[in-house]
Amino acid sequence: MKLEKYIPFIGMAFMLLLVQLAAIALSKPLEANDFKAFEDPQDTANVFIWIAIILIFTAFIFIIIKLNKRWIIQAFILITVGWTLGYVFYALFSMFPMFITPDTNLILTIIISAALTVILYKFPEWYIIDIIGVIIGAGSASIFGISLDIVPTILLLIALLVYDYIAVYRTKHMVALAEGVMDLRLPILLVIPKHWNYSFMSEKFDKEDREAFFMGLGDAVMPTLLVVSANVFITDAARYTFPLIGAINIPAIGAILGTFLGFSVLILLVMKGKPQAGLPFLNGGVILGYIVGSLIAGTSIFGGYF
Repeated sequence: MKLEKYIPFIGMAFMLLLVQLAAIALSKPLEANDFKAFEDPQDTANVFIWIAIILIFTAFIFIIIKLNKRWIIQAFILITVGWTLGYVFYALFSMFPMFITPDTNLILTIIISAALTVILYKFPEWYIIDIIGVIIGAGSASIFGISLDIVPTILLLIALLVYDYIAVYRTKHMVALAEGVMDLRLPILLVIPKHWNYSFMSEKFDKEDREAFFMGLGDAVMPTLLVVSANVFITDAARYTFPLIGAINIPAIGAILGTFLGFSVLILLVMKGKPQAGLPFLNGGVILGYIVGSLIAGTSIFGGYF
């Protein structure tokens, strides 16, 4: 019985780790194709752009919910999902130029990305949500991780953990936002069932005792930014190569371990039965882990800034 109680949290940790490792593996092909969000990775103004986008998008969702036009949110997110899948698959296929030409790559990317998006729309079961969520989570984290150097990334993570704390515990608008879009059944969250015969498509969101745990996809993406950034921009640290993933340096490994330290503390609180803001724990943990990893590696925690 005790093991069954912990299985959903083990599943949640596994998906978080999968996002981080996949994001590292994707960083090289995405960088090779110049799929970056910002031109200058060292520009701290990128942080303010990101925060402005988050605030505008949050306001947009609330307005749409108030107008009872949630199909607009669904359409927007489905388009975003398909677009992100396109970046991921194009970058992956570009790793095999001896077998796949650019034209073939484009055709395959469009077909696969469109097919997965249609499957998500027609059959949003929990495992479909999770598979696509992990792919787009890893892709998004990798794109922004290669686009932000160490200092902007840390500033962004600090700003977001403060924002998440305020949004969940003070204004509580993040909880209302999640409840307002949850029944759209989109990969803006990861779903971890409490039992194997669970159906996300049949889930009733108006009841308190739910049959699954939910983790916002942003809780997996945001700490992963620093993992990717550390691995890309800290070039003078020892690296260890892992099959299918690539080379990971010590600061990035420290960031991964720090993420799971924060995750462990978060889960202990979640098990008490109350929703928790994830980013104060996850972002705090990844920053702490990155600092410890940098000290062990003997590299500057500020990367190439100082």
